[in-house]
Amino acid sequence: MRILSSLLVLSAPHMAAGLAFLPNHYSVPSSTSSTKATKLHQQQHVRKSVSLHATPDEDNSSSSSSSSSSSSSSDKEPIINRPPTDDFTPHEELMYALGVNLARQLGDVRPLVENGEELTYVAKGLLDAVVGRLNEEGQLILLKQRGSDLNALITDRANKIRVGVQQAGEQMLSTMSETEGVETLPSGVRVHILEKGEGGGPRPTSASTVKVHYHGTLPDGSIFDSTLGQEEPISLPVGALIPGYKEGLLKMHEGDTAMIGIPSDMAYGDDGSVDGRVPGGAAIFFKVQLIEVLSAGIGGGPTLLGADGKKLTKNPTAGSLLGADGKPLS
Repeated sequence: MRILSSLLVLSAPHMAAGLAFLPNHYSVPSSTSSTKATKLHQQQHVRKSVSLHATPDEDNSSSSSSSSSSSSSSDKEPIINRPPTDDFTPHEELMYALGVNLARQLGDVRPLVENGEELTYVAKGLLDAVVGRLNEEGQLILLKQRGSDLNALITDRANKIRVGVQQAGEQMLSTMSETEGVETLPSGVRVHILEKGEGGGPRPTSASTVKVHYHGTLPDGSIFDSTLGQEEPISLPVGALIPGYKEGLLKMHEGDTAMIGIPSDMAYGDDGSVDGRVPGGAAIFFKVQLIEVLSAGIGGGPTLLGADGKKLTKNPTAGSLLGADGKPLS
């Protein structure tokens, strides 16, 4: 389901230093949904008496011993930030890495569950299906019996998270509007010029191609797209961008760095992005560095081009023009 794919990436592996790239006065809004997601992300999952590797006959016999042992040991497993593979053989570590990779492809299922007990049974069902303990026939029987209930649960919880995402985005956009220097456009797009380029360079038009670095986040700080870490900036046709991104760029001059806040209806709308990284109803936020207007710009000073069509630059010491090869023109 599309709604499920959007939901699964809400707190996906992109959750890193998302808002570290935002100006300090843009804080993450508190909301029921984002708070719940954060708690789920940090939650220490309770050990249950259900064994994830027991055979059918072992489930009942092992439950009492498992229950007693769990009561005498720690009830919670801590979140870890290093792989627990120090005692693994190289092959064991490789297989562990395979499992981690598969889990990352599946996505974060925690937004679908409300507590550690639910997560335990989700993990048990996942493992039983993956290892074949519950065969194809058994899987189909279960899904036929509970399929409508399952769809209702997914839809209900996805809608709750969608509402939380919308509220968080609206609150963050409102915070931007109250910040000095932020321009709110008639469409609801917010533009905050953080750093101005030198000399008031050209502005792009809808027909322009621009060279930019950018960093896109959701209201909770999750990174959904970024050119950070790439050696080269990316070239984008302005006219092909989502409406809010386009509007923000048209307010910038070459060399500017800006924060652009985009309401959902000027971004990906109720359906979210095709790849599922941006859930439906989410406002999005870009920090953009407009490095160069490559074509169809307006304003700025006159630009001289060499025979190869490249911009000629001026030697600050000699005052002479330089060609595309960097040598002074005679």
